[in-house]
Amino acid sequence: MAAANPSPASDQMVGVLRDTIVALVRRDGPDLSARQLGVFLTCYLQEGAHTVRGLASELNVSKPAITRALDRLGELDLARRKVDPMDRRSVLVQRTLKGAAFLRDLRSIMVEATATARRGGSEAAAEAPARRGRGHG
Repeated sequence: MAAANPSPASDQMVGVLRDTIVALVRRDGPDLSARQLGVFLTCYLQEGAHTVRGLASELNVSKPAITRALDRLGELDLARRKVDPMDRRSVLVQRTLKGAAFLRDLRSIMVEATATARRGGSEAAAEAPARRGRGHG
């Protein structure tokens, strides 16, 4: 449950999130929905094999919602699905080189947004990484 009065630290985190999202929207590259980004980050930041069923359970959304998110991630070559050779009924989600590059860019944007937030600014964090990211989509 959220606190009634936000702390400066939580305001700063929300500012970093905002600046990161603005930078992603402004740059030439994949424009992911919150669900797609959630699926992407879960696959890339959590070790182990990921399946549609497992992702649906972990994110507490339906399997069709995960499938739609993976369809989009697949179109963008940020993730791909492969039949599990050990259990042909199961589909594994695999990382891609383009997905790894997107995660690196996302980390850079967040580092800059965090540095800007610590200096007490905003918006500028969205500018420089957005310009650097042009052409990486």
